[in-house]
Amino acid sequence: MRKEPAGGAVAVAKRPKAAKAAVGAKTAAITAKTAAAPGRTRRPVNRLPAEQRISDIMLAARAVFTEKGYSEALISDIAERAGVVEGSIYRFFANKRDLLVRVVEHWYEEMLARNDEQFTSVRGTWNRIRFIVHLHLASIRREPALSRLVFQELRPDPDYRKTRLFQLNQAYTHRIIDVVKEAVAAGEFRADVSPGLVRDLVYGCIEHRTWAFLRNEGDFELDATADSITDIVYRGLAIDQGARDPLEDTLERLERVAARLEHLPAADAAPEG
Repeated sequence: MRKEPAGGAVAVAKRPKAAKAAVGAKTAAITAKTAAAPGRTRRPVNRLPAEQRISDIMLAARAVFTEKGYSEALISDIAERAGVVEGSIYRFFANKRDLLVRVVEHWYEEMLARNDEQFTSVRGTWNRIRFIVHLHLASIRREPALSRLVFQELRPDPDYRKTRLFQLNQAYTHRIIDVVKEAVAAGEFRADVSPGLVRDLVYGCIEHRTWAFLRNEGDFELDATADSITDIVYRGLAIDQGARDPLEDTLERLERVAARLEHLPAADAAPEG
């Protein structure tokens, strides 16, 4: 009769060292074969910085919103265009509308930064007004889809005036207010002029004039429209236009031509929001 170890446990025979080595070698071989098998190669993980990923998503979103509009644009479309999964978008943006707002805000920031340096180099009240008007018209012509999104999707929001986008628009439209105030202070414009009313007149006129274009129902001539709006504003506000020396008018026209040549081609401007 076989004698059991104390405690009633059955003794387990020790595996020889040679057997252990064989099992280890076999396991290593299987592991190596699995790693080298087709379709099982482990892809290196490429983790972009958060700033780069946000930039890529916004660039893709701008393209999709421009092509499809807000209602038809899908987060899945934007994710595919950006080369990310949908979950990555929701890491940085609350929803589709938040993404649209960020895209338009970036557009405003881009245009403001690009045009500031050019604007400061323009001399003469008529030239400065035309510069502002022309840039605004040019931005609508070059980015009609983004302009429509501002006018139709974002600006009607009841909370629009509380947004950063509204603040950016105020910074942009304030340029015309500054020009009018300087002209009043210099005695070039009437003292009873309301700079805020002039701003509303300029941007309201541009929006109304370009609406058929934005609806794909018409067009407008960029330079002629800019000249006409500028003339109406300037001549309506200037003092003693009829008593001016003809030589002054000639010099002013020459300055206008020189300003146009100096700043061609005109850069984009952010649309009124």
